[in-house]
Amino acid sequence: MKMGNPLDFTDRVVLVTGGTKGIGAVIAEAFLDAGAYVVVCGRRAPASPPHGGGREAVFLPCDVRDPAAAAGLVAATVDRFGRLDVLVNNAGGSPDADSATVSPRFVEKIVALNLLAPFYVAQAANRVMRDQESGGTVINIGSVSAHDPQPGTAAYTAAKAGLLALTRALALEWAPQVRVNHITTGLIRTESAAEVYGADGGAAVAGVIPMERMAVPEDVAHACLFLAGELSGYVNGADLAVHGGGEVPARYLAARRNTAG
Repeated sequence: MKMGNPLDFTDRVVLVTGGTKGIGAVIAEAFLDAGAYVVVCGRRAPASPPHGGGREAVFLPCDVRDPAAAAGLVAATVDRFGRLDVLVNNAGGSPDADSATVSPRFVEKIVALNLLAPFYVAQAANRVMRDQESGGTVINIGSVSAHDPQPGTAAYTAAKAGLLALTRALALEWAPQVRVNHITTGLIRTESAAEVYGADGGAAVAGVIPMERMAVPEDVAHACLFLAGELSGYVNGADLAVHGGGEVPARYLAARRNTAG
């Protein structure tokens, strides 16, 4: 079968949660550059919506942790554009917290944002996509924490592990009309990351990554284009690792330092 440009999303409609800044904004811009109509959401309007391909993303205010608001977000997208082809569940995150003293409210908020919210938005999106002739695609943005927990991230790790399991469960239930996939992200170079890793681009951190650099948001955006397009038409329930190969085990790092010394 002859295939057109697999990165051409002309007239497709894409919803990116948390798409007003950081990784989400870059994902939105990538789909705009590929010809799609893009809706982004957040709790606050951005100073400048993501733009690309000669158009701007449409911003809709929404707290995706609220099931009714999540359903309303999808409905508003469909009311405006008549369809929904791709959902990128990008909203998420958590500050570090001591699991021995963290409050129940904190845990509930982190689980709601990183696990329940993607479920709520995906449910609403599926109700639209399953009745479209071309179906649709859901992409959940996860974290390496789901596989390799880090100190101070217990609630976040549990929620992200749940998101990975949720992806696989929904992929079983919603295929073939709706494909559901997951991206495991590692350390990503963003403005907020610079505050943690320094203005040198995270050189010290890059030394433990096989690809010898931190990811940039474009790496995740390119993976989204792949999972949303024709080239991945038989990919469902997958976990695509975008983490540069993970982290070199500590024992090898120690051996490397001893050799260098």
